[in-house]
Amino acid sequence: MSLQAYQQAAARAENPREAEYRLFGQVTRALMQAAELPDTDIKGRIEALDWNRRLWSALASDCSDPANQLPIPLRAQIISLSLWVSRHTSSVIRREEEIEPLIDINRIMMNGLSGGAEAA
Repeated sequence: MSLQAYQQAAARAENPREAEYRLFGQVTRALMQAAELPDTDIKGRIEALDWNRRLWSALASDCSDPANQLPIPLRAQIISLSLWVSRHTSSVIRREEEIEPLIDINRIMMNGLSGGAEAA
């Protein structure tokens, strides 16, 4: 089986929580690699930062949907985190802040998703 066929089969077999965990893992890995890049590699850093910001924006958009099944307080917290991620990302791009807090937030989310997956 080709790698692409395997990835497609794995994606179909994942539940949404597992897919979110996998995506957070990929984005977080990209942020970690971007953190190791020289400050002069702006393109590499911005690509990872933008990917992370788009992930969080999608989460906020999903949480703002009235049909979302998550408890309202949790949805509000995710939207709040998304706003913080967006502001912090802009500060990182301007070299006023570091990438590490974004990595930390993603890891916390991954821990929550993995714990929730065990409980489900």
